[in-house]
Amino acid sequence: MRTGTKTLLLLALFALYYLIPIEFRALWQPDETRYAEISREMLASGNWVVPHFFHLRYFEKPIAGYWINNLGQLIFGQTNFGVRAGSILCTALSALLLYWLGRRLFNSDKIALTASMIFLTSLLVYGVGTYAVLDPLLLLWLVLAMCSYWLAAQATTTQQRLGGYLLLGAACAMGFMTKGFLALAVTVLAIVPWAIWQRRMGELLRWGPLTIVVAALISAPWALAINRQEGDFWHYFFWVEHIQRFAEADAQHKAPFWYYLPVLLAGSLPWLALLPGALLSAWRARAQQPGAIYLLSWVLLPLLFFSVAKGKLPTYILPCFAPLALLMARYAHGASARLAKVFTLNGWINLLSGLLAAALVAGVLAPWGLAHRPLYGSHEKLRVVCGALAFLGWAAMGWLSLRPGRDRWKLAALCPLALALLLGFALPQKVRDAKLPQSFVHAIHRQLAASDLLLADNPGIASAVAWETRRSDITFFDAKGELQYGLSYPDARSRYVDGRAFASWLAAHRRHHSVALVMLLDSGQAAPDADLPTPDRQYRQGRLVYYGYNATP
Repeated sequence: MRTGTKTLLLLALFALYYLIPIEFRALWQPDETRYAEISREMLASGNWVVPHFFHLRYFEKPIAGYWINNLGQLIFGQTNFGVRAGSILCTALSALLLYWLGRRLFNSDKIALTASMIFLTSLLVYGVGTYAVLDPLLLLWLVLAMCSYWLAAQATTTQQRLGGYLLLGAACAMGFMTKGFLALAVTVLAIVPWAIWQRRMGELLRWGPLTIVVAALISAPWALAINRQEGDFWHYFFWVEHIQRFAEADAQHKAPFWYYLPVLLAGSLPWLALLPGALLSAWRARAQQPGAIYLLSWVLLPLLFFSVAKGKLPTYILPCFAPLALLMARYAHGASARLAKVFTLNGWINLLSGLLAAALVAGVLAPWGLAHRPLYGSHEKLRVVCGALAFLGWAAMGWLSLRPGRDRWKLAALCPLALALLLGFALPQKVRDAKLPQSFVHAIHRQLAASDLLLADNPGIASAVAWETRRSDITFFDAKGELQYGLSYPDARSRYVDGRAFASWLAAHRRHHSVALVMLLDSGQAAPDADLPTPDRQYRQGRLVYYGYNATP
C-alpha cells in the first residue's frame, strides 16, 4: 500500500475517532466544565492575562492552555466540540511531529506513519486527547521540545543548530505557560541523560543558555503582566501548585510508587503486546541507534519522576506515550523472528479483553446482572446493548487482526473504534446524573436563568450551570473545594454561604430576590439536608437537585 493511501486512511481514522463523536458527548464535570467556563469568562471579559473562575481569581494553572481553549470557542462557538477543539488539535499536531521525528530517527515513512497510528489509537492518548484538559496541550509542547532538541543535536551546520535551540526555547516557554515548571522539568529529565550518554553535555551547556534566554523572553510579557495585576500569583502558583502538589505530605491525589504501572499497561491498549519488546529492543540497540536510547530516556525518566512524586493522576504520564508509539512502531517493523508471535498475542489480548469487558457489562453491570447494585437501571436496556456492542466491536477487531495477512496486526487500530462511537450512548444514567450535568441544567434552564441569585454546593456542577446559562455570578453554598483560595480574598467573601447560616441568609435575600440552589448529593444520600428551608420548586435528576425559592417581599 502506498504512503499516500496510508495517509488518507490515517486521516479517516482520525475523523472517526476525534471529530465525528465529540459533539454527541456531554461535558464531564469537574474538568471539562471548568475549562469551558474559564475560557468563556475570559472571552466575555476580554482579560487574557488573569484566569478567573466565576469571576474569582483562579491561579492553579498559567495562561497558554486557556488561550488555546479560547480559540476553540471563538472558532466553533459555545459547543461541546468547541470546548474540546484545543485538545483535539494539539493531539493531532503531536501526531504530525511524531511522524516528522520518526522519519528523522529511522529514515522510514512506514515506521513514522505506524507510530502516528499507534499514538492516536492508544487508549490513554485517545481518552485524554478528546477530553478538555490541559494535558494534551502540554503534550504538544513537550513533543515539540524533544523534536527541536533532536534537530539541534543532529544538525550539520551552525545555522541548523541555532534554529533547533531557538525552537527548543519557544517550546519550553509555551510548555511553561501551559502547565508551569513541570514542562521544564520533564524536558530536562528526558534530554540530559541522553546528552550524558552521548557525551554531548558540553554542547548542551554551551547552547542551553540561549534556550533559557529565548524561553524567558517569550514568557516575560505575560509573567510581568500577571504579576502587575495579581502580585501573589507566583507565590501561590509555585508553592501550592508545585511543591505541595508533588512533594509534600498533603499533596493532592496521593498514590503509591507503582501507581503508573497499570496505567501504562492499560493505556497502551490495543498495542499492549508490543510494549515489552519495544522497550527491550531499544535498550539492546543503545550502542548502535542513538535515536532508540533517546526515546527510551524520554519514556523512563519522566515516568520515574512522576512515580516518585506523591501526587499522581493518570494524565500526568501522557507525554511518555509519544516516544512509546515510536518505539513500538520501530519494533513492529523490525526483523525479530518473534514478531509473528507478538502480533498473535496482541490479537488475543484484544479479543479476550473485549469479550471480558462485554461480559462485564451484560452479565454484571446490567439490571439483570450479578452486581448487588447494578450500574444500569431497569429502563436502560438499550444503553446496556450499546455498551456490550462497544466492547464486542473491540473483540471483533482483535479477532480479525489474528487472520492471515501481512499487515493484519494493524487492524488493532480499529479495536477502540466502536467504543469511541458508542460511548456517548452507553453511559449509565447514574454516571450521567453525577458526572454529566448538562441534561440536568437543560431541564431547569429557564428557572436558573430567571433566578436573581444562583447558589451551588459544587464547583463542577456550578461551572456547568455557568457555562450553559452564561452566568458567572454564582455564590457557593457550604463547600469551597478548589475555590478556597479565590474565595479567601476580601472582595470575594460574600460569594460563600455557610450551610448553617443558609436559612438566615435566604430569609434576608429573598425579600428582594428569587434564589436558585443547585446541589450534588453524596453517593447513597437519599435527600438534601433536612434543615434546608422548604423550596417553592424542586427538581431532581439522580444525585443532582434543584431548589427554587420565590422572592417574598
